[in-house]
Amino acid sequence: MINNQKVLILGMARSGLAIARLLSRYENKITISDKKEQTEETLKELQSLGIQVVITDAQETLVNETWDCVIKNPAIPKDAPAVLKANQLAIPVLNEMEASFAFLPKDVTIIGITGSNGKTTTTTIAYELLKRSGKKVYVGGNIGTPLAALVPEIESDSILVLEISDHQLCDMYQFKTDISVLTNLSEVHLDFHGSYENYKNMKKRIFNHHTEKDIAILNQENHDVLELTNDIPSHTIYFSSKNTADIYLKENQIYYHDESIVSCDTIKLKGVHNYENCMVGIALAKLFGVTNTAIQDFLKEFGGVEHRMEFVKTINGRTFYNDSKATNNQSTMIALDSFSEPTLLLMGGLDRNIPFTDIAPHLKNVKAIFCFGETKDKIKEFALQNGKEVYVFPTMKEATLKAYEVSSPGDVILLSPACASWDQYPDFEKRGLEFKEIIEDLS
Repeated sequence: MINNQKVLILGMARSGLAIARLLSRYENKITISDKKEQTEETLKELQSLGIQVVITDAQETLVNETWDCVIKNPAIPKDAPAVLKANQLAIPVLNEMEASFAFLPKDVTIIGITGSNGKTTTTTIAYELLKRSGKKVYVGGNIGTPLAALVPEIESDSILVLEISDHQLCDMYQFKTDISVLTNLSEVHLDFHGSYENYKNMKKRIFNHHTEKDIAILNQENHDVLELTNDIPSHTIYFSSKNTADIYLKENQIYYHDESIVSCDTIKLKGVHNYENCMVGIALAKLFGVTNTAIQDFLKEFGGVEHRMEFVKTINGRTFYNDSKATNNQSTMIALDSFSEPTLLLMGGLDRNIPFTDIAPHLKNVKAIFCFGETKDKIKEFALQNGKEVYVFPTMKEATLKAYEVSSPGDVILLSPACASWDQYPDFEKRGLEFKEIIEDLS
């Protein structure tokens, strides 16, 4: 537990501010730094908590041997100058979730959910189903509310459901779950990790400190998942959309230990990838005694999470979908495969030096591509190589308006960027919200 220490926090996004607020309760001397100017409201709040704020592009100049620990935003790479300097001085470098872990009640059941795709939908389904167990349930992590912001309210003998990204797993050491979920693995975020092997090894940290008393829920149909986890000591529960497993899909029904739980015809979410997300949620629900009727009732009504294949509106026969959380090729491929209608695809964002070639086989229903942001020229070249009409714009708003202008009744207009948002937006949520505002203005 970080108490009565001198702490440097790098990054003033949600997690940085949340851990600053938490640690300010425990007689710590805190400095928080960012490269971007902050709002007057934020600065006043931090000042009232006795926290020093430093805005600088040269955060490494703040690092010296006087710090007890450095807590960094997960998006800051391990080779950032400030991180390298902290390592040279043997100062522990943590992230917000690792620092928050020590403040949790010891009898809280922690469920950690990670994977290349499907984390947010799976986490939301799990949270909603577990609320029907009769226990107090909390949800947070990468899904929106930092763990540090939840800590003060978390009660004893409750359930904590956390979406955990590979970026967060990089700086975890003592953090441990009771149940870990690995939804799938594919080649994403290689710009951050340097190689697929490094990325997979970071994902494996979701099983850190597991024993045979802990549980791992794994995708039986993902070869990389099976290979990565073949030596973990956890009690394993497998899900499968193709073969018999602990929980599996067969003849349009989801079975748990060979008992039919729900018909896919009654599940509002559609697509095999969503049935896999549901399987994880069902497995967790059954572990905590949730009834089949409660599971069925929820899945009949649950239409998905915001910014993930989210239906926005139909205007003059054109249907708009917000898939802003699609920050990699795999997510966009899944989105494209969900539609048989003519599709106008909005792509663009931060350039992570990843080619878009994997998306090519999934373009059969795409009429045109509308690209924006830092990757717009790379996407233009990709579109032309695949014989697709393409329009290039600096901003998403211009791209969206053009897509509507050239669309026809019956078309789907899909924002599925295949890129992170950080070239123009603080996060994918802000990008998705702006897209929805544009649609509202159109209507």
